[in-house]
Amino acid sequence: MAEAGLLRSRLALAWLVLGEWRWHPGRFAATAVAIAVGVALGFAVHLVNGSALASFEQAVTGVNGAADLQVRARTPLGFDERRYPRIATAPGVTDASPVISLSARVGSGRFTLLGLDVIRAAAVTPSLIGTRPTGPDARSDAVFADDALFLSRAALTATRTRVGDRLPVTANGRTVSLRVAGTLPGAAAGQALGTIDIAAAQWRFGRLGRIDRLDLKLADRSAAERALPALIGADATIVSDDSQARQGDALSRAYRVNLDMLALVALLTGGFLVFSAQTLSVTRRLRAFALVRTLGLPRSGIVAAVALEGIIIGLVGATLGLIAGYAMASAALRLFGGDLGGGYFGGGTARVVFQPVAAATFFALGLAAALLGSILPARAAARAAPAAALKNAGDVLDPRAPVPWRPALVLLLAGGGTALLPAVGGLPVFGFVSMALLLAGGVAGVPWLVRWLLWPWREREIASVPRLLAIRHVQGAPGQAAIALCGIVASTALMIAMATMVTSFRGAVDSWLGQVLSADLYLRAESGDLDPATQRRIAAIPGIGRVAFSRQLPLTVAADRPPVTLIARPVRGDAGDPLLVLLDRAAVPAGATPVWVSEPAARLYGWSPGRTLQLPIGGRPARFFVAGVWRDYARQQGALVIRDGDYVRLTGDRGRDEAAITLPPHADIATVRRAAAAVLPAGVSIAEPAALRRFALQLFDRSFAITYVLEAVAILVGLAGVAATMSAQTIARSKEFGMLRHLGLTRGQVTAMLASEGALLGLIGAVAGVALGALLGQVLIHVVNPQSFNWTMTTLWPVGTIAGVTAALTGAAALTAMLAGRRATAGDAVAAVREDW
Repeated sequence: MAEAGLLRSRLALAWLVLGEWRWHPGRFAATAVAIAVGVALGFAVHLVNGSALASFEQAVTGVNGAADLQVRARTPLGFDERRYPRIATAPGVTDASPVISLSARVGSGRFTLLGLDVIRAAAVTPSLIGTRPTGPDARSDAVFADDALFLSRAALTATRTRVGDRLPVTANGRTVSLRVAGTLPGAAAGQALGTIDIAAAQWRFGRLGRIDRLDLKLADRSAAERALPALIGADATIVSDDSQARQGDALSRAYRVNLDMLALVALLTGGFLVFSAQTLSVTRRLRAFALVRTLGLPRSGIVAAVALEGIIIGLVGATLGLIAGYAMASAALRLFGGDLGGGYFGGGTARVVFQPVAAATFFALGLAAALLGSILPARAAARAAPAAALKNAGDVLDPRAPVPWRPALVLLLAGGGTALLPAVGGLPVFGFVSMALLLAGGVAGVPWLVRWLLWPWREREIASVPRLLAIRHVQGAPGQAAIALCGIVASTALMIAMATMVTSFRGAVDSWLGQVLSADLYLRAESGDLDPATQRRIAAIPGIGRVAFSRQLPLTVAADRPPVTLIARPVRGDAGDPLLVLLDRAAVPAGATPVWVSEPAARLYGWSPGRTLQLPIGGRPARFFVAGVWRDYARQQGALVIRDGDYVRLTGDRGRDEAAITLPPHADIATVRRAAAAVLPAGVSIAEPAALRRFALQLFDRSFAITYVLEAVAILVGLAGVAATMSAQTIARSKEFGMLRHLGLTRGQVTAMLASEGALLGLIGAVAGVALGALLGQVLIHVVNPQSFNWTMTTLWPVGTIAGVTAALTGAAALTAMLAGRRATAGDAVAAVREDW
């Protein structure tokens, strides 16, 4: 008999679950979509990141030719070719291939131009010379001709040329006519690459006596690595495949990790929505669960049934999320590029590379979020005594009983303390842990917040009966309000935090641009230099008051880190330049050579004012005194400013690639601009500060485009959560509405009461979400951002976004509750309060 009773109870529970799905398919669909959104965002971001890195590594391998080891110049100035024989005969080295590497363009098409010694490259990096001479002028010795150019398929497409065409190729400030003699079948797909004879490259493009790298073939790697440091000089460094891989990873690691974490927070928000929906569903079915308990089903059966619902929700949501994530990754690569607009991997295309481990991980995370969001309310329902549950349902808290606040306070304090911990491996691990703890503490504190916000209305007389009932219900059932609000608060907090961070960052960049763009006109050589003769012609243009020429070069300080930017320019006085927004400074001792380091460089390398450091500028290490730290939002990997006179003394290079022109009062900027355009060589652009500022902010918006997408998703998830929870909560109270109808309230009054409740809950959810989002935003601004990107900034509040979100949540909650209330009160009042047994 006991077994028969247990079988009946299990059948009854199965029919109960199936009936719930049949009568409320929208709730299950909404929760599955919430999980799908989180999985899709996380999987898409991870796919894009992995695909971009794979493409970047393929591009690096294509340009490097997979040499065993490389000796590479620290700057584009190259190093002395006389070191070539010593390095080629070093212990452990069997052969060496010298390379000239230039950024070249033909019209708007760009490619990497390599000057190669074909004989040496054939032995060391044969993939770089896999030439195939074709066309009318091809000969067997075409590779040695001083005008022969071989292009990869991607370079042919970029320059819109064919084999046999003659092209004006611009590189290193010179334009040379070259003939396309063949193709490079060994080049990686999508790699825009061109090769010419190294002697022709040095002669025609002004690189006599200099080379950019030596590709080495080794017999004994350890012997070579011991011998080479003493032979290469200060302006060169040893590069391996591993160091280049670490450099490429470091280039965008913080950006990728931040996007992954924000996507996982979106998945966490989906878990909160599942918890909210499942809790309301369990509350509505509490009597039915109690009934099957009396039929013999154990507590574990209730938990198992609701957990099965969570598993199904998770399976459907995670599967849809993986499909949508792959589609989103494909679209993101087409629209934003492999770096999602971040600007880390320029000049290349990336294709989606499916990652099975990542797919399995995000599938498991989605399933876990749905399962956990279902088990927690199921365990609470299973602990309820059947006799009490048969006579009660919903929030059974005594309105006079105090609401627990200590767990929320502990979580919030733990989150605040964790935010103070340092980065781990250059990543803000504890910053994201802090955000998770704060998010949990904020959601846990919602019942207390509801009671506290409504406490002043406890004894106040309210003439409107619907409003009075609405306030009394929300105040008397804070746990039920918390269930309805947890998903809303989580999604709102995430959105406000991101909006605050982006607004603060954009405002800081805009203010900084206003300080540093103080000249009237700016010149930039897109390819090559402004040589001394061109500089003199520019300075002699009528109407110009003052011209400040500068040079910007990438400087490799460490082989496994991205290069810093070396800026040589006039600097007025030992205390720095007004254009350098100094954050800290130190007095320069007599005879010392000053250098001003950017804030990211100071954080990355520990360069503080007053320190002395060695920099690989010129053939020998140069000692510099750190005179100050300046604010720079343009170069995440760091920048250094030295005086142009010190730069010439150390390198002998008098070329410049930028100029800032200041006009005297009442000068006509249009006239000066036309005069400048008449004397400038091809490839030099002219821009005004307003245009540069607008362009910089457009780049900023592009780099944060994916963050704006995450914000929009958070808003949509929050509004969906409002609609789902308010609808489910309203429908579950049909008996209460029937009783109110018996007491004399009209349907209109019940609907008005529900609209007031919805607006009140939406407003409280918005207040809680905004407050929690403001706290999370401070962690993003003052912990995650400095530890990830090495930038600091002050907080700017997105007032318009906060007001808009508050109004949207309040309105959506009121409207949803009102519509659901009309449905719940449409039936007969007697039928609504009729007992089911």
